[in-house]
Amino acid sequence: MQCRARFWKQLTHISVAIAVFGLAGCGGSYYDESGTVYPENDNRKTSGSLYKSEESVFGDGGLDLFGEDKPEGGGDGAGIGVNSFLWRASLDTISFMPLASADPFGGVIITDWYSPPESRAERFKINLYILGRDLRADGVRASVFRQLQDQSGGWSDAAVEPKTSVDIENAILSRARQLRIAALQ
Repeated sequence: MQCRARFWKQLTHISVAIAVFGLAGCGGSYYDESGTVYPENDNRKTSGSLYKSEESVFGDGGLDLFGEDKPEGGGDGAGIGVNSFLWRASLDTISFMPLASADPFGGVIITDWYSPPESRAERFKINLYILGRDLRADGVRASVFRQLQDQSGGWSDAAVEPKTSVDIENAILSRARQLRIAALQ
């Protein structure tokens, strides 16, 4: 039993020593005369810029996993991950509803519940998904949710006609076409 305990104690000491020496050898810095620490791979010494872009094995454009070419112009604004005409048209079309969330990179717009002034016992919510960077008829999807208020004041889900989602999608596409035509003139 003592032999086994001694073995584990020695193994622990050896492991700690290896860890200490291993970490001591990880220093990647050097000191100048003033005692300031500089990293060894400081690109400013050779290129004049710390943020020099590295060359890629896949070329200047990098690797495109999905084979999509980046469109030139075509309504895609810088910093927006979806078609900018569809994005702006979607926001214009549902501007009467309060927004809960809007993600221009993922192309998702979620509204909060909205009750029309003429029907306070009914409320709607819309989720819009912009599906790509191209201005296409199948580039936007709308999901509409409807709830009715019961006598006790609670809300319960109600059916929505499928035509409602299609009408919203068509209104967005019409507005996107208007915006594109205005941008070309």
